[in-house]
Amino acid sequence: MGETEKVITEEILQEAKIRFLNYNPYDKQLDLHDSGVHCRERILSAGNQCGKTYCLAHETAFHLTGVYPSWWQGKKFSKPVYGWMAGVTNESTRDILQYKLFGDFKNDFEGGILHASYIKSYTVARGVSNLLDTVIVKHKLGESRIQLKSYEKGREKWQGASLDFIWFDEEPPMDIYMEGLSRTNATGGITYLSFTPLKGMTDVVLRFFKEEHKDRKLVLMGLNDVDHFPPEQKEKMIESYPKHERKARLEGIPTMGSGRIYPFVREDIECQTPELRDYWVRIAGMDLGWDHPTAIVWIAWDRDRDIIYLYDCYKKRETTIGEHSLVIRQKGEWIPMAWPHDALKHDSKSGEQLAQQYRDLGVNMLPHRACFEDNTNGVEAGIHDIVERMKTGRFKVDENLSEWWEEFELYHRDDGKIVKERDDLMDATRYAIMMLRYAQKEPKEFEEYDHDIYNDFTRSEVTGY
Repeated sequence: MGETEKVITEEILQEAKIRFLNYNPYDKQLDLHDSGVHCRERILSAGNQCGKTYCLAHETAFHLTGVYPSWWQGKKFSKPVYGWMAGVTNESTRDILQYKLFGDFKNDFEGGILHASYIKSYTVARGVSNLLDTVIVKHKLGESRIQLKSYEKGREKWQGASLDFIWFDEEPPMDIYMEGLSRTNATGGITYLSFTPLKGMTDVVLRFFKEEHKDRKLVLMGLNDVDHFPPEQKEKMIESYPKHERKARLEGIPTMGSGRIYPFVREDIECQTPELRDYWVRIAGMDLGWDHPTAIVWIAWDRDRDIIYLYDCYKKRETTIGEHSLVIRQKGEWIPMAWPHDALKHDSKSGEQLAQQYRDLGVNMLPHRACFEDNTNGVEAGIHDIVERMKTGRFKVDENLSEWWEEFELYHRDDGKIVKERDDLMDATRYAIMMLRYAQKEPKEFEEYDHDIYNDFTRSEVTGY
């Protein structure tokens, strides 16, 4: 072997050793990784072949080696770790997780995210051909250990150990998930899940979809969030699945069944928002929050054809009124903002009404909480108005508003009552529709904006008393 050939071979080897650091996540995958810095429990609920296993295999590789890419903002362990990764069966753990992370065990670990040089030693499981039991991985500060598990032998096989992390690939039974979570309690460790929710609203799914908590993060990722398939292949994938499975298989959204509040498929109301005409009127709607997000939608109304276009939305938690206000003004400070009764509350520090704080920061808050012309504000009446518009083709939503679509799919009733979880944009939409009569055309100059609509309110309506 010549000198030049030897150098090239060594360069190729070095590149292979750090290949896992070249991982370039999609936005939704990045969101999941970033949230690990403050959320102990995370789930990537994703459509088939959207990269969910690929995503969490890379995070697992980072934790095992202690080597993180320069862009990494998520959880970092400062020492070697002990973790588990698990699938539904021993065979699926071997064929999916083991192969993705370590490659072909029978071919010198070729093809895995982690290069073979990181594997210091391993033991093989009994009873299942080519299944690894435990792998010792070289960490920059020592040695990490990962054990391969499955759900099929029950909760008892999940007892005993104290772990830094667990990666669940595909949905585990609730008792196994809780037993696994308890394995991380002593260390303050983390759990992360990657699956397609084909079983509907199970206990594990409900824990993330309905029980919002600061220590939990749910990320929905669908076919429209990835670009490793060409458009024509995406179309074939969509057509290949039964209609009742498409939301789960393509978008990571569990089936809500008959309890859905808006009984329409996305295709019924989605659109590419047309150019907003000068003569269309506009209004925005706001739902206030801190622990749960503050949510805002922007609506344009073509009054000639009586069609509403919901063309933009925004949702963010634990953010100040000043930050929200800046976003609102950037999208058109002249646009009237509808808001709920909650905004009449007084801030505990300043003593000032929340609605007035937004006004002081330049947001064009309507002078009255959202209500109908008869001064009522019934939730069911607002939903009825939106349903009628959807039914008759007079309510359209831009196809790219992923956060709005996520809530739309999950908005449902339980025992006849609206489930008040992950409904912030739905509420904001309802407030905007209730106050549609105060929508305004864009003025040539903001100073020319007609504030006479304020005269339509009585003094009691303006003050809230």
